[in-house]
Amino acid sequence: MKLHLLEQLIAIDSPSGYTEAACQFAFETLEGMGYQPRYTNKGAVACALGENPTLGIAAHVDTLGAIVTGFLPSGHLRISTLGGLSLNMAEGEYVRIRTLDGAVVEGTLLLRNPSVHVNKEHNSAKRSLDNVYVRVDAPVEKPDDTQALGIRIGDIVCLDPRYRALDNGFIKSRFLDNKAGCQVLFEIALEMKEAGKTAPVELFFSNYEEVGHGASAGYGPGIKDLLVIDMGVVGDEVAGDERACSICAKDSSGPYDYSFRKQLVQLAETGKIPYRLDVYPYYGSDGSAALRAGHEFRVGLIGPGVAASHGVERTHVDGIQATVDLCMAYINAYPVA
Repeated sequence: MKLHLLEQLIAIDSPSGYTEAACQFAFETLEGMGYQPRYTNKGAVACALGENPTLGIAAHVDTLGAIVTGFLPSGHLRISTLGGLSLNMAEGEYVRIRTLDGAVVEGTLLLRNPSVHVNKEHNSAKRSLDNVYVRVDAPVEKPDDTQALGIRIGDIVCLDPRYRALDNGFIKSRFLDNKAGCQVLFEIALEMKEAGKTAPVELFFSNYEEVGHGASAGYGPGIKDLLVIDMGVVGDEVAGDERACSICAKDSSGPYDYSFRKQLVQLAETGKIPYRLDVYPYYGSDGSAALRAGHEFRVGLIGPGVAASHGVERTHVDGIQATVDLCMAYINAYPVA
């Protein structure tokens, strides 16, 4: 498995609305394999693995983050979240503020009045946008000082991903949701190229999933079925496992296509691919966006199990590989028009 691609992609800051560099990485990676990817009008990346694609396989490059909304009297920053960032799990994280002029200023996301020696409510205070801020790592004392650094309202705040791949196969990092899914797409492209095969498949790297409209448009004209690769939930009351591929029957947007799911389960069982069947209570996907946009697709949703979603996440090489294997089994069984 080419895990260096995952590490490199995770290292690229790409909160929703700031994904150009991540999409360029996906484009150039596929181009380097010998494919001819294309950009959509919204900046997503699509890549045909053969002629006249009818099956789309989608993952998203965009991540969680924040955006500058104003300046405190101290010169530090008020923020709003991009996507469903957990402030509890983001507190204390080092960040990069990326300015409109291309400068990068470092900082830290903190509770206001963060010193426990002067704030007796530190442990009990609810973490909300009203009482967290970004401390700028520069000698600022007032908003004018901060603005002199080039920081403006609307600048993007990117969290340090802290990627680590362990010898036992575990991978821990922010943004495995859903850059681990993008790794699955890269592996599919590599396997097809190395085997000298083509298929009526279009890979789709969406770039606005975390805010709800990533895969709503941009597909090739012949797409009929959409297999979404996104994180499998691991936690209480769900069946997900970091070392397996999750197959989602239903999420908060409703059930996924029954016949599609049935075939995925049959392929997993026939191929002895580790899998879990699951229902997610608080979850939406690029498949949800595609259906709400009016596409008449059959949609399935699978992905490697990811623990501590939207926080300090963890998955395993086995879960990624199981997802690749299930995708390849589905591609090999998919009818050619």
